[in-house]
Amino acid sequence: MSELLFIEGGRVIDPSGGVDGLRTVVVRDGRIAEVAERVERPREARVIDARGRWVTPGFVDLHVHLREPGQEYKETVATGARAAVAGGFTTVAAMANTSPVNDNASVTELVLARAAAAGLARVRPVGCVSRGQKGEELAEYGELKAAGCVALSDDGRPVASPALMRRALEYARAFDLPVAVHEEDPSLAGKWAMHEGAAATRMGLKGMPAQAESAMVWRDVELAELTGGRLHLQHLSTAGSVRALREAKRRGLRVTGEAAPHHLALTDEDLARAGYDTSWKMNPPLRSAEDRRAVQEALADGTIDCVATDHAPHSAVEKDLEFDAAANGIVGLETAFAVCLGLVRQGLLSERRLVEALTAAPARAFGLAAGTLAPGAPADVAVLDPAAEWRVEPERFHSKGRHSPWKGAALTGRCTHTLVDGRLVHGS
Repeated sequence: MSELLFIEGGRVIDPSGGVDGLRTVVVRDGRIAEVAERVERPREARVIDARGRWVTPGFVDLHVHLREPGQEYKETVATGARAAVAGGFTTVAAMANTSPVNDNASVTELVLARAAAAGLARVRPVGCVSRGQKGEELAEYGELKAAGCVALSDDGRPVASPALMRRALEYARAFDLPVAVHEEDPSLAGKWAMHEGAAATRMGLKGMPAQAESAMVWRDVELAELTGGRLHLQHLSTAGSVRALREAKRRGLRVTGEAAPHHLALTDEDLARAGYDTSWKMNPPLRSAEDRRAVQEALADGTIDCVATDHAPHSAVEKDLEFDAAANGIVGLETAFAVCLGLVRQGLLSERRLVEALTAAPARAFGLAAGTLAPGAPADVAVLDPAAEWRVEPERFHSKGRHSPWKGAALTGRCTHTLVDGRLVHGS
């Protein structure tokens, strides 16, 4: 007898299929069987009561750091996947800056094996652009794709050489892999601790100018036009970067972009008010209010395709230091939905666009079979309570990471149930 699950009474929002309204989602043997207004439920079916909640495709995050192999004291594939499903994410792309880095099939296969053993979120490995992430010679993209990599990135480091970046886009095109880039001109950025602006001056901290990011974005847009390659711009944070992405899309180039919840919600002045709290230190740094507004508007109108958390856990060893010396990076998987829902309540983003930016849009950017409730698709589903009020207590995170700028904050909106292949992996 087939296994049946009915998710009843919820508002189903599935931008991939143009669905938004009260529906029942029927799951049979791990796949979406039907999404309908009225459907008769057999007595033997299991039921999830979704009244007052949203039912969406499972979220897709194109940018997480799971730290395994080599830095398991910060995070493991299993703990990161557990944090993901707690936040409604059913598919996550794992960055390559592990130790050793993911520049060969053996590391890719290890990550996939750890994910299979955990049995939680789907983990899609991202391979290196360059061998050892040294920015000197290209990794073997064919080997990485064959092993299971879905994209290429030296994230954590920019691809400083324009010649190497050109070759990367050309070589990756042969395998139809997107090249996801951390945009930062090292010589222009220099040694920095936060965004260059009045707040940095008051705090006595060295700042990174916004142009250190946007100049590299413009460079790579030009190289995408030259090569015809697939370019994905990571964690965009400045108005200049937004202008470059708009121009790339106007030209019809194969360029996509993401924004992180913290860049959508916070500014350098918020950091200044928090003092020298290293839970507010990340790369790119929190920018000006003008930059934040540009990023918000670009997400709302679709110029920036999707939200990606840049979930980057560190231990107290790296973070509980002087602000200058602390590592960049915060956790984000378990707070992303609530933080972004705040933009909806402010009238900056529609509910449908928020769901699209967390589901169908990131899936399209990397060509993933995810982000949809279409009949026959794997039953990767999030059930969300948009009215749930909760206080951020990092010590209760499923992630090993504890550093969040929302520590102690009251947020609204939370995932109550997450299904992967029809299995309930979060909630009860």
